[in-house]
Amino acid sequence: EVQLVESGGGLVQAGGSLELTCAASGFTFGDYVMAWFRQVPGKEREEISCISSHPITYYADSAKGRFTIYTDAAANTVYLQMSSLKPEDTAVYYCAAAPAYVDDTFYFPPATDEYRFWGQGTQVTVSS
Repeated sequence: EVQLVESGGGLVQAGGSLELTCAASGFTFGDYVMAWFRQVPGKEREEISCISSHPITYYADSAKGRFTIYTDAAANTVYLQMSSLKPEDTAVYYCAAAPAYVDDTFYFPPATDEYRFWGQGTQVTVSS
């Protein structure tokens, strides 16, 4: 059974930091690109960052310079370290996994609809 279990969300003041954790199981971690998305009610889900096994990383403009994605492949875990948090970072944060190779071709970053597995999400609230 595939599982992506997020943790680490919570309430933090603006300017503070949080680290999100996503523990993956049920699939070959190294064969997937791991990503963090976030969603605010009434808005589309936004990809924040993703990382391949090489590793190659991608950051949305909203995350550059403030967020860092990294993995512990031995533990099948992906992290999102967030600093200098702003109230507009308030959202539910989701972990997701997409196959790194499609028909033997490496695609990075994957298209959103390529993400096959999703976690349940963890709430991050940044107070002003």
